[in-house]
Amino acid sequence: MQKKLIAVAVAGALAAPAAALAQSTVQVFGNMYMEYGFLSQGAPAAGGVSPANPDFLQSPGSEIGFRGEEKLGGGMAAWFQCASTADIRGQGPQGFCSRNSAIGLKGSFGNFFVGLWDNPYKRSALGKTGARATGAFGVDHLLTGGPGTLQVGQATGAGAFQRRQANSINYDTPNFGGFVGMFSVTSTNPSTGLLSTAANAKQRHVSAAGVYRQGPVAVGVGWVENKKAYFAGPFSGDEDSWHINASYQLGSVKLGGGYYKLDSNVAAGANVKVNNYHLGAEWKVAGPHNVHFGYTRVGDTKGTVGAVMGAGGNARPAVNAAGNTGAKLMQVKYVHDLSKRTFTSVGYTHLKNDTNGSYNLGGLGLSNAGSKNKGVVVNIGHRF
Repeated sequence: MQKKLIAVAVAGALAAPAAALAQSTVQVFGNMYMEYGFLSQGAPAAGGVSPANPDFLQSPGSEIGFRGEEKLGGGMAAWFQCASTADIRGQGPQGFCSRNSAIGLKGSFGNFFVGLWDNPYKRSALGKTGARATGAFGVDHLLTGGPGTLQVGQATGAGAFQRRQANSINYDTPNFGGFVGMFSVTSTNPSTGLLSTAANAKQRHVSAAGVYRQGPVAVGVGWVENKKAYFAGPFSGDEDSWHINASYQLGSVKLGGGYYKLDSNVAAGANVKVNNYHLGAEWKVAGPHNVHFGYTRVGDTKGTVGAVMGAGGNARPAVNAAGNTGAKLMQVKYVHDLSKRTFTSVGYTHLKNDTNGSYNLGGLGLSNAGSKNKGVVVNIGHRF
C-alpha cells in the first residue's frame, strides 16, 4: 500500500510541470543571414586620397529568440517575445532581448503590448520589393533613416523615422476584412533627469499606420513624428514623415513600390524636406530560381540652405543652393531557394550619388560627395 502511495505521489509530481506547460506554448525561432561582398566605396569627386575598397562580411537582420502564449479563456491570451541579435560573425553582439521583445494581451479587442518593437511606420512599409532593409542591398537608410534600435530621446535618433523603438506602448486593432490599424507611443523616461524648462523635456516618438491585405494586394500607409528631436537652448523642433507602400502579386511576378515624404524643423527658422521612392519586382522564374530587381531614388534635400536633417549616421547631405543632393540605387540579384527555409543568392548593387549627394551602401563607412558605390555580393540565409 505504501509503495502505491509513493508511486502516485511521484506521478503527480511529474505530471504537474507537464500540466503547466500544457497551459502555454514556448517556441524557439531565429533568422540567420550572412552576406559577403566585394565593394568599391568611390573616390572623392574633388580628388584626394581614395578610400579603401573592402571585402567584408555582414549579418544584418540575424536574430535568435523565444516566444510564448498562454490561453486565458474567453478568446483572450497573454503572450511574450524576447529576440536577441545573433551576429554570427562575432563582430557586433548586442544585449539580451535587443530586438523585437514585448509582453502583451490579445483577443477580440485587438493586441495590446509594451516593450521594444518596430514602430507602425516600419511595419506598414510593404513595398520594398526586390530589396532588403539593411546590408549591401538595404534601402532603409536611404528612404527613411535608421532602421536600428533607438531609445527615447537618443541624440542620434533625429532623422530616423523607421525604427525599432524602446519604451513603446503599442496597440493593433482586430482584423477588419483584411485591414489592421496600428498605433504606438513612447513613455518619456529621459524626463526624469530634466527640468520642466528644458527644450527637450518630454520627448516622444509617436507612430500610426494602417495595413490592408487581401488576395494579391497589400497596401500600407504610415505616419510618424519625433517630437523635440532637435533642440538647442530654448529651441525644440519636431519632425515627421508619412509613406504609402503597396505590392501586387501578378502570377509569378510580385511588383511593389513606396513613396516617402520627410520633414524636419532642425533649428529656429530652419527646415529640411526630402521626398524618396522605391520600385521593385521579384520574379519566380521556375522551381527554386528567382530574380529580384530594385530601384531606389533619394530626392534632393530642400529648405534652408546649409541645414541638415538627421544626426550621426542618419544625417543627410546639407541643403545646397545648387541642389543635386540626392542619389540613385540600382540592384539585381539571383536567388536560389534551397528549401522553404534556406536560400542563397548572388547580386550586383550600384549606388550613384548626385554631384552634392553623399550617401553610401549599407555597411560602408565613407560618404564622398558625388561618389559611386558598387559591388558584387553573395549571401546565404536560413530561418527556423
